[in-house]
Amino acid sequence: MVAHLLALRFLVLKNSLARSVWQLVGFVIGALYGLGVVALIVVGLIALSGAPAEISRTVVILAGSALILGWVIIPLLTTGIDQTLDPSRLVTFPIPLNRLVVGLAVAGMLGIPGILSLIASIATAGTWWQQPLIAIVAALCGIVGVVIAVVASRMINALSAGLTSNRRFREASGLLIFIPLILLGPIILFVTSGLRDAAGALPSFAEGLSWSPLGAIWAVPSAVAEGSVGGALARLAIALATIVVLWVIWRWALGQALISPARDSSKTRARGKLGFFNLFPGTPTGAVAARSLTYWLRDPRHSRQLIIVPLLPVLLGFYTVNTGNAGLLNASGPLVAFFLAFSIYSDISYDGTAFSTHLSAGLRGAADRTGRVLALAVFAVPLTLIVVIVSLAITDSWTFLPAILGISIGVLLSGFGLSSVTSARITVPVPEPGDNPFKSPPGSGFGTALATFATWGIMILLVLPELVIGIVAFATGDLLWGWATLLVGIVLGALFLVLGIRIGGRDLDARGPDLLSQLKKAR
Repeated sequence: MVAHLLALRFLVLKNSLARSVWQLVGFVIGALYGLGVVALIVVGLIALSGAPAEISRTVVILAGSALILGWVIIPLLTTGIDQTLDPSRLVTFPIPLNRLVVGLAVAGMLGIPGILSLIASIATAGTWWQQPLIAIVAALCGIVGVVIAVVASRMINALSAGLTSNRRFREASGLLIFIPLILLGPIILFVTSGLRDAAGALPSFAEGLSWSPLGAIWAVPSAVAEGSVGGALARLAIALATIVVLWVIWRWALGQALISPARDSSKTRARGKLGFFNLFPGTPTGAVAARSLTYWLRDPRHSRQLIIVPLLPVLLGFYTVNTGNAGLLNASGPLVAFFLAFSIYSDISYDGTAFSTHLSAGLRGAADRTGRVLALAVFAVPLTLIVVIVSLAITDSWTFLPAILGISIGVLLSGFGLSSVTSARITVPVPEPGDNPFKSPPGSGFGTALATFATWGIMILLVLPELVIGIVAFATGDLLWGWATLLVGIVLGALFLVLGIRIGGRDLDARGPDLLSQLKKAR
């Protein structure tokens, strides 16, 4: 049974990669990137062999504890990304519970994250390569450490089955992980500064972790090297007891989840409450705008793109404070406009097979394009204006208002037009409704990134005139150039918007059935 589950896992991965050459290329690139990171870790661990024993011990314990903690926390935030052996899908099969637990544990260790973790953990032996017996102990302890990580991760998943089956929990957890990713730069600087200031306390912190379930197993080799056999055995006992406790809790929680699997709840809306459909005119364009705006508020796959609106000014403000360059914060408006305008560049991909309702209704492509742009413009235009005004108020740079406003409006309107064309021509793999917003088929990220960067390049060419005039306005401080930037941004932006809606509408009329076929294949 264990071998069958492993074969099933790799078969699903193989079939996923066989769907598209780009998925395969992206998977290979991702795997090579992961191996590159692991290679750096291995080199670092070997280099620790020449460092003082206290430093080596501290680094290994802290890194090992972080590895286990990562296995516990990340699945909670990214639930739904890997559902290859989701226990809820195995409910109908008569698999003995003990065999299922072992199979899931081994499958977790032999997945891509598990294999990379095993390589990095076993490489702790490199820190003790000059003492072969201790190196062997370190390698074995590394394997035990990964077992703790995998079992803890599976236990948390099983215990949270009731929560993760709830759509709103999956959506919220998926969005939460996006915030630290955007603020990664300031976080790294803050942590680095904190570690530099508290470097003297790290050995004591590592000593405390060495007696906890997180760090006990990683402290065994150093304890043996110091001749503290009792300390090594005590920490090994803590690690083994941790596995036993985690295993028992996981087995119980998994059994409960298989006996009474959680279901998504549903609710009924009162009659006559049409939401945004009451606010827009009863036309095809109005219907599309109302539907799209409803998706923006209720579908996290759309709304996750709005997280960057408040976070981007915060990020640029942080660097402004550290560098003293007010231009960074003043760039918030154009950058927010850029990301907002591109939030619909693959909009039809999020419709999925529901796009068939547009085709069956005989909806004109121009009405579809216009409706989607109107829905986005309802909040994108006010948000862009607010960011521009607030950023200039903070930096007291009102003389640049016409230039920055012109660039922002030009970027926003031109982006609307370009997105209207690309979303009628490009379909990309996206999460299914109700899934984690970050879920994607293996390797799909490369093709999506390639299409995104190509579209960004076209966008830069479209807004180049107002950018050049705006740069002249910034360099000279002449208001005349600033007003010229505003005029060019409005005129060219409106022109590209109209052209984009017409071209995109025409493409949609011609390629609608082909797009629907591509969407069905991507499921």
